[in-house]
Amino acid sequence: MISDNEKFNMQVKPNSAFLNELKSKLPEFFDREGNFDLDKFKGQLKEHNINELSDGYQLNFIGKDYARRQAGEMPSTVIVPDEEQNNGEGKDSKNLFFTGDNLEVLRHLRASYANKIDVIYIDPPYNTGNDDFVYPDNFEYSDKKLKEMFGMDDGQVERLKSIQGKSSHSAWLTFMYPRLVLAKKLLSEEGVFFISIDDNEINNATNMLNEIFGDSQYVGTFLWNKSKNPPSLSKTIRHKYEFILVYFKNKHESNFFGGLVEGGDSPLFNGGSSISTLTFPEKSVTFNLPDGMYTESTSDQVRLNTKVWIEGGTNKKEFSLTSNFRWKQETLLKEIKEGTNIVIKSTNFAPRYNRKGSRSVIPSDIIDEKQKVGTNEDARKHMEKLIGKGIFSFPKPASLIKYLIEVGFHDKKDTLILDFFAGSSTTADAVMQLNAEDGGNRKFIMVQLPEKTYTVNSDDKEVPTKGGKAAYEAGFKSIDEISRERIRRAAAKIKADNDLTLPKNFDGSFKHYRVVNPTKQTLEDIEDFDPNNTTLFTDMVDSFSSRGLDIAGDATGEQTILTTWLAKDGYPFNADIKKIDFDGYEAPLVEDSRLYIINNGWSSENTKALLNKIGTHQIMKCNKKVRQK
Repeated sequence: MISDNEKFNMQVKPNSAFLNELKSKLPEFFDREGNFDLDKFKGQLKEHNINELSDGYQLNFIGKDYARRQAGEMPSTVIVPDEEQNNGEGKDSKNLFFTGDNLEVLRHLRASYANKIDVIYIDPPYNTGNDDFVYPDNFEYSDKKLKEMFGMDDGQVERLKSIQGKSSHSAWLTFMYPRLVLAKKLLSEEGVFFISIDDNEINNATNMLNEIFGDSQYVGTFLWNKSKNPPSLSKTIRHKYEFILVYFKNKHESNFFGGLVEGGDSPLFNGGSSISTLTFPEKSVTFNLPDGMYTESTSDQVRLNTKVWIEGGTNKKEFSLTSNFRWKQETLLKEIKEGTNIVIKSTNFAPRYNRKGSRSVIPSDIIDEKQKVGTNEDARKHMEKLIGKGIFSFPKPASLIKYLIEVGFHDKKDTLILDFFAGSSTTADAVMQLNAEDGGNRKFIMVQLPEKTYTVNSDDKEVPTKGGKAAYEAGFKSIDEISRERIRRAAAKIKADNDLTLPKNFDGSFKHYRVVNPTKQTLEDIEDFDPNNTTLFTDMVDSFSSRGLDIAGDATGEQTILTTWLAKDGYPFNADIKKIDFDGYEAPLVEDSRLYIINNGWSSENTKALLNKIGTHQIMKCNKKVRQK
């Protein structure tokens, strides 16, 4: 018999090792069969990727090159900490809430949270053509610059600019593409990505995600029963389900978790597994066969390598089988040691296993009440109790997000979950509920655009937007305000419902940051900065304060600049920051390794104090970073 290793070696080619390494780093360029898509790779290398490749399928849409460029851009905003929240109710929280454009927030998170997010769930605008989505980004470049950057002619520039303010498929793809590229970078190596979508963009979403993640990373599609009584708005089909597309960052062997069932057995054979040989120790298998000596299997799928001596319904001596087994030898021995019962029922010698107590099962592609997952109606009732009636028309139920988190990481209770279309913060509610139930330490990051619930008419009077009346009358002037208040009220309800069993480390709050554009005057002052004008310098720092940016939060300019630079330098938002006095000048020392000098007034005397503290080991040797321009 040819060994498994020999079989593997017979298939090895000169470039196999290289391709395996390439696949681990760039899985999006491999198809389901493991073949490298050279044309797709060449397309990504082109400076001006305008024309469709001559051979093969490729996703193309107006604005694709612009979207690709957006994914590679650095943030042009600053991060303003909400000091009222962060030093108040959110002081000890590890959860994060960002108010601002999610594309900018993702750019800021790229340095400090790359490969660290375990679960990303998003529920983006669906582009139904009913004013729920229009392309919001402005093309800040001149026609001449667009031509230079992308090699466009006049007609192509006009086509690109035509998507602005529109709800076309190209507009939706241009909007989503850079956000998904950045989302992938944030996922951990075993991270899972979920996106809710309806049938208007399901095909485009699938093609786009296949290109970004690689179609080999596609896990499957869940169908969530969104309504108990779907409306009869369509003349053809009543839509009862919504889609949830699932992708891995990288394929891994962990099974999805679909719940626990009692008893029953499962086959060790799995046609998708590689061929391997298992050796079963003496008295480790229960047989439903007469006692005696057996020398061969009646199945073509299982090879009996040794004689099997059955006595008293079990194997008297060890024996060996070769097949497509789902377990390795060490897993088999571990399961036997833990009491798992191995059973062979016939002369085909196909082993089955039965663990003690309950066992996990692979989830169904249908998500409904069988999984204890609610509908839009259930979610609406929950929201009405927390916030009020009519504020959100189609919220997702927290039970759905809880189920998805459990599907991907049932055994891991310290996961980090990101939702950059936070909406009503259902994801945050779900994370807190799970932690209350099992004592977990999961953390969330929510991102929500401050979409106003009102407009200002010609008389300078505030008028509620279409669909925003209930929220506006309830005192919410933007969607992000509703999102944050939902977290507060959901946490209060969880605490009330779990008073005696609530874990001591339960985190029912968040730190809040606003991601905003500096004023045009501030940018001009920085460009014309004169280091000899100390008054101008002080004014520049102050222009980054909450007051200077005309937003709430009570942050100083120094706090905004420091927070923004910490994100750029790869520090998490819970980094340890100490104020160190250097002969009258206070400066923040981050993680005992990096000193940030932001405010004006640093002198040679302060430098002497710094060197003295390093020399006397009062602080460790650090990287001195001066952020004054």
